[in-house]
Amino acid sequence: MAEYKYDYNIAGFVDHDLFNKQCKALEKHIPGIEKGEYVKDVDESEIQIYYVNDEKIVVHNSHYIGAIFIKSNVDLDLYF
Repeated sequence: MAEYKYDYNIAGFVDHDLFNKQCKALEKHIPGIEKGEYVKDVDESEIQIYYVNDEKIVVHNSHYIGAIFIKSNVDLDLYF
């Protein structure tokens, strides 16, 4: 997996609804965000990829790790 400049922990548990709310919040508040690929793994983990000015934002709802988190090359501190 690629190296990311920023890591954001959203929740220390897995939750489909919270994952969706986080994705919708990013879509609403980040200017120029483009929705990329959505992946659902066999263990029900979810990944939503976004792009902002060719930089990647990846939202995870990981059953393996047991958390919702974001890996990003975009500083999202302004949006939290």
